[in-house]
Amino acid sequence: MTRPHLLVLNERDIDNPLAGGAEVHFIEIFSRLAARGFRVTLICAGFPGADERTTQRGVEIVRVGNRYTFYVRGPALYRRLERAITGPALLIEDLNKLPFCGPLYARLPILAIVHHLFGTTAFRQANLPVATVTYLSELGIPAMYRRVPMVAVSPSTRDDLIARGIARDRITMIPNGLDHARYSPAGTPPARMILSLGRVEPYKRVDIAISAMAKVVKAVPDARFLIVGRGEALAGLELQVARLGLTGVVQFRGFVSEEEKVDLYRGARVFVNPSEKEGWGLTILEANACGVPSVASDVPGLRDSVRHEETGILVRHGDVDACAAALQRVLTDDATWSRLRTGA
Repeated sequence: MTRPHLLVLNERDIDNPLAGGAEVHFIEIFSRLAARGFRVTLICAGFPGADERTTQRGVEIVRVGNRYTFYVRGPALYRRLERAITGPALLIEDLNKLPFCGPLYARLPILAIVHHLFGTTAFRQANLPVATVTYLSELGIPAMYRRVPMVAVSPSTRDDLIARGIARDRITMIPNGLDHARYSPAGTPPARMILSLGRVEPYKRVDIAISAMAKVVKAVPDARFLIVGRGEALAGLELQVARLGLTGVVQFRGFVSEEEKVDLYRGARVFVNPSEKEGWGLTILEANACGVPSVASDVPGLRDSVRHEETGILVRHGDVDACAAALQRVLTDDATWSRLRTGA
């Protein structure tokens, strides 16, 4: 039987400097489909220094435009590629930023993979014009995609779609997974290191953890906080660290390789994610697989990936005192840390 050609629209590929969990999800799923004989073509935005065409783990990558022009040029490129297809094929929209509005122009069947929708959090992440476009474009998803089957990566995302008017029977919930051959615990006890790893964006609210760190270090003087990743919130966080006098306590690592990432997980005592909304929280699971419990906001997505008092601790979003208390508890209470580590 001829395998269908899978054409995927997603703003970024895994090599993009702005790549995050959605791109990890893409390459892990679709490289496996490519290995099973599917032809997979990812249409994504370019970035400085990137080739227009390349291959990643068996997936054809075609880059066009940039992060702003891609939402016009990407669909236009898709339509050109679509006209050349003669056999079975499928359009897959990776919905985690602006929708591509495939139902308006695609002749192929469509599947939507939904990581999360921004809603009002868009106004924290982007400037007013971009946030307004994002917010308004999401309002049109229920009508535009009403006949499109969807995959949601978490119960929270599924419930968000239903609340917005998507029929429950159009949604399949498939939670994110991870590679246990790569992510596994180390044998040595970690130092009193708190780790944050991932895209450093405004809605991730790493500033809450920094404020909590000012309280934690008073009770645990040898505690340290390592922030790994890059993003638009980084400059403001560096200023916050200097203002709070935490320069020797909070460190910024920037981008790291996959091998370094695993080593950093294994060297942490606790992982922290104070985000105001997530689709799932893949880094939570990666940390857990390395034996690292988490402290996270009790918000959509993170309440799916964290089992409270079993694999980590959920705290009220924005509550600096509660975040500090939870971090201090995991750093100093060996019984709690050991129990959560085992659960994770």
